[in-house]
Amino acid sequence: MPDAPDHESLKLLQRVLDEIDPQSVVTSAKQDENMTRFLGKLASQEHREPKRPEIILLPSVDFGLEISKQRLLSGNYSFIPDSMTATEKILFLSSIIPFDCLLTVRALGGLLKFMGRRRIGVELEDYNVSIPILGFKKFALTHLVSIDQDTYSVLQIFKSEPHPSVYKVASGLKEGLSLFGILNRCRCKWGEKLLRLWFTRPTQDLEELNSRLDVIQFFLLPQNLDMAQMLHRLLGHIKNVPLILKRMKLSHTKVSDWQVLYKTVYSALGLRDACRSLPQSIQLFRDIAQEFSDDLHHIASLIGKVVDFEGSLAENRFTVLPSIDPEIDAKKRRLTGLPSFLTEVARKELENLDPRIPSCSVIYIPLIGFLLCIPRLPSMVDTSDFEIEGLDFMFLSEEKLHYRSARTKELDALLGDLHCDIRDQETLLMYQLQCQVLARAAVLTRVLDLASRLDVLLALASAARDYGYSRPRYSPRLLGVRIQNGRHPLMELCARTFVPNSAECGGYKGRVKVITGPNSSGKSIYLKQVGLITFMALVGSFVPAEEAEIGAVDAIFTRIHSCESISLGLSTFMIDLNQVAKAVNNATERSLVLIDEFGKGTNTVDGLALLAAVIRHWLALGPTCPHIFVATNFLSLIQLQLLPQGPLVQYLTMETCEDGNDLVFFYQVCEGVANASHASHTAAQAGLPEKLIARGKEVSDLICSGEPIKPVKELLKEKQMENCQMLVDKFLKLDLEDPSLDLDIFMSREVLPAAATIL
Repeated sequence: MPDAPDHESLKLLQRVLDEIDPQSVVTSAKQDENMTRFLGKLASQEHREPKRPEIILLPSVDFGLEISKQRLLSGNYSFIPDSMTATEKILFLSSIIPFDCLLTVRALGGLLKFMGRRRIGVELEDYNVSIPILGFKKFALTHLVSIDQDTYSVLQIFKSEPHPSVYKVASGLKEGLSLFGILNRCRCKWGEKLLRLWFTRPTQDLEELNSRLDVIQFFLLPQNLDMAQMLHRLLGHIKNVPLILKRMKLSHTKVSDWQVLYKTVYSALGLRDACRSLPQSIQLFRDIAQEFSDDLHHIASLIGKVVDFEGSLAENRFTVLPSIDPEIDAKKRRLTGLPSFLTEVARKELENLDPRIPSCSVIYIPLIGFLLCIPRLPSMVDTSDFEIEGLDFMFLSEEKLHYRSARTKELDALLGDLHCDIRDQETLLMYQLQCQVLARAAVLTRVLDLASRLDVLLALASAARDYGYSRPRYSPRLLGVRIQNGRHPLMELCARTFVPNSAECGGYKGRVKVITGPNSSGKSIYLKQVGLITFMALVGSFVPAEEAEIGAVDAIFTRIHSCESISLGLSTFMIDLNQVAKAVNNATERSLVLIDEFGKGTNTVDGLALLAAVIRHWLALGPTCPHIFVATNFLSLIQLQLLPQGPLVQYLTMETCEDGNDLVFFYQVCEGVANASHASHTAAQAGLPEKLIARGKEVSDLICSGEPIKPVKELLKEKQMENCQMLVDKFLKLDLEDPSLDLDIFMSREVLPAAATIL
């Protein structure tokens, strides 16, 4: 199956195992903590029927990307003709295996290694006989919609672009104009991650989709706008709780972590209180009201009563509030009164010192203790001069001598190392507080799950309100989609006016829609619009349409020419065919296939023939044909009647009107076939010179009438004059008195070749 992000609890992996019920699970021996725990639990399921799967751990090197690619390309595949070259084999396999999914490729490499070791199917054969692979079958989870990376790119669902900041040019990326970019109004990081997860895992689960839409619809009601804004503000304080819990387990908690956790928990309590006042018929509100338990209040109360946030920030370490521990309070009082006490001690010490010593002080240094500090006298030159009777010399620093005296030693014994003692006792309290929080970590994890879900749905509701989206309906009996006055969610933000269009591909009529029309008339936008509206409905978002009814769509395939790409001839066309091959090999009767600019970059006849062959292949499937939208400039596809007639094919065009020499685009889809490509009108709108457009039209008419194409006389005369002038200039530059000049060579090399272009 294609790469898909999973939750930390590996819920997606569990669903895969439940649906496949495998005999063996092959994975790398190098795993993270979550995966190790999951595999251990899986292996210990004694009650599993018919039996628990065998867990096979291979060295991580067996899952290396490059070695996995080599195993895939060198495999023994009975379905690939032996006559294929290495390049052709790669192209063939890439239409079946998603090589852009790196985890899939690595998993396949590990699987082939395991099968090779077990000699599955060839146990009794010689070792030079490789495992025969009969085929690769794509696996898709029930209710999960399959969308490949090409589709995400061409529909601009995601679009990364370099960060504009000069400090992030080398590595920073930001989301450009994309569907994710305009819908992502999440206030917390985990909400944004969940929205991206929903985008990468569209679903057909109607219960899940309708539960999302119920929340969005509730917040779209005018009377609930204030509540939505208040919840949005609270969600801004929901921070990275898993990271804080991880630091707590490692005892690496920072001062800021306690402040963040405190705000997060109190914000979660605010969300709970707000959701208790909302209709409990909506599942999300009911879950937040019930599952945000009193453990949250206990955590918040503990942190608020124990942690001294101001003191912690000032000292950059964990400190506790007064009255928590009497012993700590007593030591802090001693430490507070220490300066005046040490001043008095220093005054008495000075009375016992040599009269030449003008002053002294008693200082306290954590981890060292109390020291007597004396200024260095001019007579104190060598180390031997530092010795003073009754004092133990410690060190010299900044022209001051530091000693231990009998009194400072007494202070060390009496008061001890106050700083370290206080820090040790506060660290012990912090550890006890961490244990209390970690014991209730489950509720914090659930808070993050539900809060991120609420954050995403509030973001989608905000976008739906601003852009005028409406709620889609789902019909399992409808095989396809019906869209009434749909709009392209990105293009409508960039254009002054946008013309909405409807689309219907349900039932068994018109499953293949062939769309013709001039360039720039809106064919590509229409195709992308259908794909984006369908995708948004499968995510559980409101859509840019008056009405939208979505049936059982299991996959979206696209081969749409991107305006940013440049045609590179045959190599580009091979990539185009590869994308179409994915659709041909994997599309079902419930798939939506969007094809645009098929054959761009190759011979017109070859492109036309292949397009006709692909469409005829799907039409031959009859009622199990996928829902296909094909936009093409190959008018010969219709004029030469290359497609069979029948109810499965429907011809659409983009409505236009000729006003004298001008062509007016209405950007409206209607039934019918374009009678011409109107290339000259499109070229004029693009700004090409009139002389070039007129010549192009002339050549086109000559080709259509079968007459020979002759060069333009005026252009020919201009070229002749240029060549004549060049030849005259060469003659004028000749020095006839030069003894080295050979006129025969000049005539043969310069004059005779130029004469052929002049005469």
